[in-house]
Amino acid sequence: MTSTSENVGRNANDVWYADSGASNHMTSHREWFEELQNPNASGYVQTGDNTTHQIEHVGNVSLRRGDGKELPMRNVLHVPNIAKNLVSVGQIVDQGMQVKFNKAGCFIEKHGRLIARGKREGRMFTLDVDMPRITSVMFSHGRIGHINLQMLQNMLKRNVIGGLPKLKVCEACQLGKQNRQPFRNEGYISEGLLDLVHSDVWGPTKNTSISGKRYYVTFIDDCSRRTWVYFMKEKSEVFEWFQKFKSLVEKQTGRKIKCLRFDGGLEDNFHVDILHNKMEL
Repeated sequence: MTSTSENVGRNANDVWYADSGASNHMTSHREWFEELQNPNASGYVQTGDNTTHQIEHVGNVSLRRGDGKELPMRNVLHVPNIAKNLVSVGQIVDQGMQVKFNKAGCFIEKHGRLIARGKREGRMFTLDVDMPRITSVMFSHGRIGHINLQMLQNMLKRNVIGGLPKLKVCEACQLGKQNRQPFRNEGYISEGLLDLVHSDVWGPTKNTSISGKRYYVTFIDDCSRRTWVYFMKEKSEVFEWFQKFKSLVEKQTGRKIKCLRFDGGLEDNFHVDILHNKMEL
């Protein structure tokens, strides 16, 4: 978009221009965003003077119409170096609305109902909206480190902040403050070596090792907590490594493995191999 030097009668930083040449809504004012996310891929926008400007974030901005109601705008680009605030006509149309232009101004309608209107300033059209409501409760909540509702209410009483509507659910707080009850500690530990051995199989990994290994199997003695790890090319090698492990530890300790516990990852073939070789646990 290219603009001439027009006096629009308002602070130029607060003016939003209806632009049919803009691919997205965009503004340089980071403080106006209710939510900010990093774009999936870095990108740039090109303005009418053939200069390019980097997109820093994508988020939502709410403007206030002349009747005091909010006009929410989704997927607004935060482009710090652009000089104008642009409302994309194409993006509005994609949301199921219509934009009409005439000598009296511009009009945004949805299902025949007027959503917003704008004025004609020379050969440009500016929306009749105020700058975003940056004193919202969620804005204050986020800017002050996601403090709790009680602290916000105390600040409101002390006139530190004002004009706060009802607090919404903060998704970031919900995710960040979740906790999980600890696992129940049964307090059971086997008394002797090899009385109980835990085993698990991991794999396959996306990348093979230098020697072509994609799996590993672990054996953990419940009494001593000593762990043995064996790397494998195929999952079918589990029984072979178990035989080697069993022979090794039983010779070292002079004891027999009494119980082998696993989570099912060893599959039915492991049971078949034990029965076929008449191994006792």
